[in-house]
Amino acid sequence: MSGQDQKKLIEVNLPVLFERTDSVLRGAGELAWSTVKLPKALLPVAHLLVRERDVSRDDLALELDALFRALYEHPLSEHSRTFTLYLRKYHLIPNEESTENLIRFLVKQVVARSPVEIPDVIIDEFWSFFHELIDAPELKGLVETNLDIIRLVLRTYEPLLVELINKVKHIRRINQLAIAEMLQKVQVLRGDLIILRRQIKAIRYIKPFLQTDPKDFAAQAQIVAKMVKEFGPLFIKMAQVAAANSDFLPEEIAKELKVFQEDVDPMTPDEVRQAFMETFGKPPQDIYFNFDVDKPLKSGSIGSVYLVKKPVIKDGVEILVPIIVKVARHNLEREFQMGALAIELMLISSQYWAPHSKLLPFLEAMSRQVKEFTKGFEQELNFEDEAEIQRRFIKRAEKSGVWHVPQLYFSSGRILEMEFLEDAMAVNKAISEHFGKGRSKFQRKIAENFLFTILEHLIVHQEFHGDLHPGNVMVDAEGQLYLIDWGNAVDMRGKWGAIWNYLVAVVVADTSRLADVLIKMSTEPNVNQSRRDQIKAMLDDTLGKKKIRPLTRNPIKTLYMEGPKGLHKRLQGIMQLMSNTYQLGIIIQSDYLHLSRSIVAMAGTYGNLYKGVSKVTMATDFFCDLALFPINLAKDRLVIKRDDTCRLMTNEKV
Repeated sequence: MSGQDQKKLIEVNLPVLFERTDSVLRGAGELAWSTVKLPKALLPVAHLLVRERDVSRDDLALELDALFRALYEHPLSEHSRTFTLYLRKYHLIPNEESTENLIRFLVKQVVARSPVEIPDVIIDEFWSFFHELIDAPELKGLVETNLDIIRLVLRTYEPLLVELINKVKHIRRINQLAIAEMLQKVQVLRGDLIILRRQIKAIRYIKPFLQTDPKDFAAQAQIVAKMVKEFGPLFIKMAQVAAANSDFLPEEIAKELKVFQEDVDPMTPDEVRQAFMETFGKPPQDIYFNFDVDKPLKSGSIGSVYLVKKPVIKDGVEILVPIIVKVARHNLEREFQMGALAIELMLISSQYWAPHSKLLPFLEAMSRQVKEFTKGFEQELNFEDEAEIQRRFIKRAEKSGVWHVPQLYFSSGRILEMEFLEDAMAVNKAISEHFGKGRSKFQRKIAENFLFTILEHLIVHQEFHGDLHPGNVMVDAEGQLYLIDWGNAVDMRGKWGAIWNYLVAVVVADTSRLADVLIKMSTEPNVNQSRRDQIKAMLDDTLGKKKIRPLTRNPIKTLYMEGPKGLHKRLQGIMQLMSNTYQLGIIIQSDYLHLSRSIVAMAGTYGNLYKGVSKVTMATDFFCDLALFPINLAKDRLVIKRDDTCRLMTNEKV
């Protein structure tokens, strides 16, 4: 072929070549694009499988239909039709001819075996219909046919598939919950280790404490304060109890511990925000006005207190009022449990450096008593329980003009909203602002109201505040009381007999009676009853060492001869015996132990109100106020009733 002929051939075929190339490229592009789009069609089905809620049959059918529509529209389905025609043309798969031969064979068999003669007209009509059917254009290729088969099978098994999918989801949910619980337990364990490490580190202060000069109370006080602060809420609670009974402590140590009655280190801003996110799902600034997480009004062992403003409905009108928001510390329950564990570990490990057989029962009993003692503190950790107690006493306070309880606005496990007391302040601060005779008069007025309140709670309601240290008592300019922090209350029902017998037994030093009542108040009365003689002998020895003599003859004369110091020693014996029962191998029930704590706190607060006032004046006031209680109670009720009547008449006139 000449060069000229080749040139003409190229000129003739080049446009065709371009067209075919373009067609191939377009086809390849469409195939690639359609293939890329396929995963998008699979997404709805995948979403059904991974979503949390169960799948219904309608949901599955709807998404599978959509998926198969996308598969039918794929270029491969169209190409498969051409490919199928090619295969049928060359008899590689059944075609129209083979199909017709098969049908003819079946028709002949039917006609031949029919018990009734079939007219030729019907047979001719059938073949006419068959040829029209065969002459119709090819609709589906192999891919489409296979898709039809798959869809048909899936439709048949949809109920079973739905059940299997939902079972898998259920198993996955269970596994997720199990994994989440495991991770949570790991987090708790990790948090416990951090707490325990800090508490054990704090306990190490015992060594430098024992190395100080026994008479250097200032150095001892600083060490004790550091240990309490580092150990955390459990020791802070114990420090508050000890500070309330400061008469029995060196002045330097009592002064350091009193700090924990008034204020402790505040919560961190992150802790405060976390409490609000848990309760409300939003930070405190979105709920209140002027909430500064860095500036609490006061902080205690359980949480921090903030002064904020919030809209409140009063008399049908919404007004912006200052309120108190109390926020609980995080993980307090673990703090208390780890605190008890740390003390138990310390007591048990002490056997290594003091391996004496007689110490073992003492240490074991002390360890069990610490655990029992901690139970009472754990009651204060839930603000819902505190709110329930506070509401009871709010209702009771409405009938008194002497003592009051702040109103509640909202309560949850970690958040408490209550009334802000604008005209009241902490009792110690209120007393410090008075001088001279006016101070003494103010102190005695507060003490009178305080004793009246305790007696009303004990006698009338048979339930009283479980932690009345000075930090929880506020007063106004008139000396009226406002009691706060109702995390714990003591129910006296069923306890009067045991308490009375205990007090009388210690005051008169009747060890037989004392042994019986201690056994009754113990966690294992039946076991302790079997060793009653041993317990009585140990009590005789203990009271003998304290030089508390039995009041067998002329008890009044004996008490008079002993004077205030003797009475003080006997009262001190009451408190110390209850807290040192582990020496007797007796574990006192938590209720009685915290009753003792509450009495110690109230007695310490009452004595603190007379600071700078003579003991004679305090004793005189005590017995006078005690004797006049029924009259003062009647007067208080009449005043409240009169005020209610006056308000009612005023409202009617208006």
